[in-house]
Amino acid sequence: MAQEIERKFLVLDDSFKHEAFSKSHIVQGYICSERGRTVRVRIRDERAYLTIKGPSENGGLSRYEFELEIPLEDGKQMMQLCEPGIIDKTRWLVKSGNHTFEVDEFHGANEGLVVAEVELAYEDEPYKKPYFIGKEVTGDRRYYNSQLAKATKSPNEK
Repeated sequence: MAQEIERKFLVLDDSFKHEAFSKSHIVQGYICSERGRTVRVRIRDERAYLTIKGPSENGGLSRYEFELEIPLEDGKQMMQLCEPGIIDKTRWLVKSGNHTFEVDEFHGANEGLVVAEVELAYEDEPYKKPYFIGKEVTGDRRYYNSQLAKATKSPNEK
């Protein structure tokens, strides 16, 4: 089963950059961003992915997620089919204990927003919270990428 379990947090400062072991550039758009289901196209550096997510459960802690790598050229063409608004961000990977936190630094209309997520194997799995982690926003729809995309303009919009 493709169940995604994750916690999401606001980030206090940019000190995470000194701890990161990897970073990548991500551009993503949504073919569908209805409540309870999203279909996303993501280009991460030179690779593309198509992702389908189901409704959030347990206060936004878990949901079904299916992700497939697709040819980069297909991903670029699918971006043209997306709803208005794109996400442009840098993703930093930071190790903390046995987990890796994905720290997303947003650009464009969401400039200044920095959010960290940690994926868990089960809902109450313990994890070590890094010092740069602030308020938990798991389940707060305002921080879903599909909602943040609505604040941005697509490359085709002026």
